Order: sequence, then C-alpha cells, then structure tokens
Amino acid sequence: MTASHSDSLVVLYGATAGAYGAKLGSDERELILLVWQVVDLHSKKVGTLHKSLVKADNLELSDQCQEVTGLTPDGLGKAEPLDRVLHQFVQLVSSDLKLLGKSSYTLCTDGQLLVRQVLHPEASKKNFLLSDCFFSFFDLRKEFHDCYPNSASVKDQTIKSMSEYIGLGTDESEDDFGVWQVKTMVAIIFSMLSENCNHRFTDPETVKYKYETGPCSKSEVIDSETVIRARGLPWQSSDKDIARFFKGLNIAKGGVALCLNAQGRRNGEALVRFVDSEQRDLALERHKHHMGSRYIEVYKATGEEFLKIAGGTSNEVAQFLSKENQVIIRMRGLPFTATMEDVLGFLGPECPVTEGKDGLLFVKYPDGRPTGDAFVLFSCEEYAQNALKKHKEILGKRYIELFRSTAAEVQQVLNRYLSTPLISTLPTPIIPVIPPPYTIATGSARDCVRLRGLPYTAGTDDILEFMGDATADIKPHGVHMVLNQQGRPSGDAFIQMKSADRAFLVAQKCHKKMMKDRYVEVFQCSGEEMNFVLMGGTLNRSGLSPPPCLSPPAYATFQTAAAVIPAEAAALYQPQALLPTTRTPQASAAAATPAVTYYPAQAAQLYMNYTAYYPSPPVSPTTVGYLAAPSAAVAAAASASHTPMLPQPGALVRMQGLPYNTGMKEILSFFQGYQYAPDDYNGLIQLNDQARSMLQAPKEWVCL
Repeated sequence: MTASHSDSLVVLYGATAGAYGAKLGSDERELILLVWQVVDLHSKKVGTLHKSLVKADNLELSDQCQEVTGLTPDGLGKAEPLDRVLHQFVQLVSSDLKLLGKSSYTLCTDGQLLVRQVLHPEASKKNFLLSDCFFSFFDLRKEFHDCYPNSASVKDQTIKSMSEYIGLGTDESEDDFGVWQVKTMVAIIFSMLSENCNHRFTDPETVKYKYETGPCSKSEVIDSETVIRARGLPWQSSDKDIARFFKGLNIAKGGVALCLNAQGRRNGEALVRFVDSEQRDLALERHKHHMGSRYIEVYKATGEEFLKIAGGTSNEVAQFLSKENQVIIRMRGLPFTATMEDVLGFLGPECPVTEGKDGLLFVKYPDGRPTGDAFVLFSCEEYAQNALKKHKEILGKRYIELFRSTAAEVQQVLNRYLSTPLISTLPTPIIPVIPPPYTIATGSARDCVRLRGLPYTAGTDDILEFMGDATADIKPHGVHMVLNQQGRPSGDAFIQMKSADRAFLVAQKCHKKMMKDRYVEVFQCSGEEMNFVLMGGTLNRSGLSPPPCLSPPAYATFQTAAAVIPAEAAALYQPQALLPTTRTPQASAAAATPAVTYYPAQAAQLYMNYTAYYPSPPVSPTTVGYLAAPSAAVAAAASASHTPMLPQPGALVRMQGLPYNTGMKEILSFFQGYQYAPDDYNGLIQLNDQARSMLQAPKEWVCL
C-alpha cells in the first residue's frame, strides 16, 4: 500500500534479543518486541498504542538487551511467534484505521534497520511471506532531516536527539521500553506537520519484492561504493540464494555475479552490486551472517572487479539475456555432437524452453568447437525445477550436470572461453626480455623480504603498489612469486632489496598492511633462508625451521640443494632464472655441462619435504616482463645456454589421473590411431619415482 500526505502512518518500533541502536540486526538475533500506533496525517488523530512481545526460537537474551528492555526469557516464553504477531499486527492496524475512517497506510520507522536488517531477513530464514505493507516505509530520520536541514546528519540522528532539537519535553523514564519511543516519534511527526514546517510524507523507501536478472555491459559505469564481495558460499548457490541472503536490501538489476575458478566452476565467492552506497553499507553489516549452516564473509569490492566478472561484449549473449525475468539453467558435460534438437528432447515437454531454440545458448571456443556447456532459459520456476530433476541423467553416452545459473555467469563463461582456455595448460616456453642470468642471492645478508598471505589473485603490479615508495629499492628482476606444486599462486612472494637496511624498513612499514581485502605479513630474510622456504621449511620472526622431513645430519647437505621444481616447469625455465646451483670441488669438472634434472642430489632427496614449492621467473619493476617467444628464439636461447628444451613441433599433451600400474604399452594403446613421437619413444617422458614421491602426485607423462 502507498501513502500520501493526506493518508495515515503506522509508527513502528522494535527490538531484538541482541544489539540495539546503530547495531540493530547486525548480530542476527531474533525480534522480541514490536510497538506501534496509527497516526492520521490529515486530522492528526492517533489510534490505540499496541505493544506485543515476540517469542524467539532462541530465548537467550544478551545482557545489553535485558538491561535496556527489561525483558526476561520467562516473560517471552508465553508470547506468540513472529508470524502470528505480524498477522495480528495487520488485523489490529486495519481495525484502528476503520475507527479513524481510513483504509490505507504506510509504515514509519526510526531508520532503516528494523525493516531491512531485522524483519525481512528473519522472515526469509523462517520461510514465511511478509505482508505488502512491509515493502514500503518512511525513514523518520530522513524525513526529519528534510524538514530540518540544519539538524544533525541522518546517521547521527536518534529519537532523543530529534526530540531535543525541536524542544519536546518527554521523559524517557515515564514509560516502558518501546512505548516512550513510539510516543516521541508521534510527537515529532506532529511537529513536522505543523504550519511552521508543513512537511509532507510523499516519497517512501521501498524494498524490492524479488531480484531482477539482466545483462551487464563492459562499457557500463559502476560505482565502487555499491559493490561487495561475498565469500564462503555453498558451491551450489544461485543468484536467488544470494539475493535471499541479502533480503531486505535492494540489489541492482543483474547485480549478482558468481565467481568461477580456473576450471570454470564456482569457487564460493560472488560479487554483488546494490542500488546505492547506503544499501552496500547495510550489506557489510551482514558479515559472518549465516546461509544455512555456513557463515558468509562480506567485504568491500570495486566496480572494476564486478565488470571483470559480469561485464560482456558479445551480441549473441546480450540477445540471449535480453529475455528478462527468465530462470537460467546451466548444462555441463554435453556430448560435443549434441544439437539443439538433442537438448530439447533431453529436457522434454515437462520443462519447455523459452522460445524453443532461441532459449538455448551453446558455449563454444573461438574456432567454433563446442565446449560441452550450454545455458537454457525457462519462463518460470516450475519448469526450471523440472529441468533440475534431470541432473546427471544420460544424453547419448554421457551424464549431464544441471545447475542454476545467472546472467553474470553466462557472461563470465563466454568471456573466458572466448579469450583463454578455462583448463590451465602447460605454458609456452618463455625467454626474458633482457638476457639471463638473473640469480637469486644465497648469502646470509638479510637483504630480502618475504610476503606471506597474499590474495591468490595478486600479481606483480599489486605487490609493487603494496610496497609503495619502497619499489625504488627493489633489485632489478627481484620480485619472485612463489607457486605451489600445481603451478598456482601459493600466497607467498620473495622480494630482493638493494640492502639489508632497506629490507628491514620495508618489513617494519608494510607488515600486516592490507592488500585488497587481506592483510599481508612481511618478514625480513636472507637469500639462504629464501631457498630453505622454497624447499618446504618455515620462516617467521622466531627464525628458520628446516623442512620437517629433513634430519639434522643432512642439514649441511640441504644447503646445497636446488629448489624442487616439477619436471615440466623445469624444462621450460632456464636454471639461471630459478635458483643457482652450488658448485663443489668434486663437481667442478662437470660444471661445463649442466645437468638435465633440476632436482637435488640423491642424498638430499631422502630427507626432502614432500610438499614442494617452486618460484616463478623473477620479475623486475623496471622492465616489461616476460614475453612469449617464437620457436626460433627459444631454440637460439637453448643453444646459447646449452639448456635442454622440449622440442617445438607437434602438440604437447599432459595426462593426469593415470592408474599407478600404467605402462608405456597402455599409453601407446590409448593413443592408437594418432601420430606421436618417433618409434624410439623419445617423445614419451615419464617422471622418475623420486621426483613423483617428492611431489605427492600420481604418474605424470608428457607426450609429443
């Protein structure tokens, strides 16, 4: 219902079992008290003042709640649950309106919190629908500031401060908690309606009934003050689930973007865009609120991050998503030969697709090859539910996975397939812009720093921005991102500084400084300690702990070991760009011919930590970085440095998940009918058992 200046208001005040005031609803505590009174704005008459207790599922009250409200668990035990109290509220308001000769009304509350942060979230969790009257309300603080522009800001307003500003002589101790607040709010409203002010209640706040889907263009301008990042979501969460978590707050159209990992699967994070900064600030108050049994972390994000995930430029996608208010289902694992007719037949007549074939969108690679993914539009929830029941049913010879999806996920999947493969592949051999070597120091001078706890999305630019003015003291090619054994960021990085003093200053200045939404630990260390950590040891302010699998007698041997590097990565990066090998008198004769392997000597391997890290090629803040090199350049670099390189002709295939007893015959049989390496099988490279045991991985092969 809507209200005009000539109609009625229902002044409403409430309290929860936890915090009150500016923190009302931030602790997820249930509503325990409602007080209200009808006000006729035309005749300035009022109805009966009602006070109703609410029985919460958890009757444990905070100390602050008991002290402020005077309520006890015993007193609440005889009250009605929230859904019944709200039903009684609607009936009593209608009865009071009839006595005043009115029929419509709008709620008026002290701020936004009672409606947006308490009533709507709690009703959503308890699975009952609120009446229409709770989707529109007046914020008395905003109305008061509009009427009295010289008063305090809206955020700083309270019922007491508003009453004092207009000189009301009410005594808070005269009435019970809640009763005084409602009486004072009514008095404030009458003061605003006086001839001196002549205020009109004409523009109520609104709460969206449901989340609206829609596309987002990369050219769209998005205010960073309206975006948050939600983390810890169940992997099967849809945009509707996320909108339900933020129930009561107005999410922008198409404002939920689910984040995908490198394999194209959801990673438990989402970016959410709200209609304004006020709604975003209220969303941040839901940090660590629960979705089912899981708590969700809520942080600030930027408009650029949202566009990176949700923005799209494809006309095909824009046309597909132009059919608004549709339920989107993602199909994964389709046979590559599947046609639109096959998909429509698989879904069947019980879940008709919107506009038939026009409601299907196949995801393809840039060369037109199918990826096995498709998106389907359904006109209503019933059809979508029927489709989801076919999850893991068979089409052809493959089972098909079906999930709820979003417009942002459609954009994201299409963007990533059309730019780079979703499945990470072995990198192209690279050579540095400036010729090698770029060695990592191994001395005891503490001229390095270690960054621990970096966001996994952090790159070199983020690190340079994080270090600020100290970037001028970084050695050329002194930024080393540390990767885990799968080649992904580990959250660690090492920086070589020009001196130990500079390293100390950086560690003091930047320790626990924020990068994006995480704080980063910064420790001073030496090149020798850096190598120990790369081998699996631990480094903190208490000093260095050797790898747990390293016995004390082997400690001296460990100092001469090179970093543990997966074989495929070792073949791609020159040794000078990783860690220097230590030369011993016995090995000096053989030093002219570098060893093929990058693993430590046999004696050191027996004591190595099995969870190995390896560094990425070093990066300099003063150079362009690393560029993909053509085959001829790679061959020339390999020839100049006598470094073994993988041959360039042919396609490189990596096989994972092989049975442990797989032999060469089984692999050759698997590729029967395809042309592979020469008959001597030099193109089939098996990782040795020692290397495999150190990486804790099954047998891995590289075929040419």
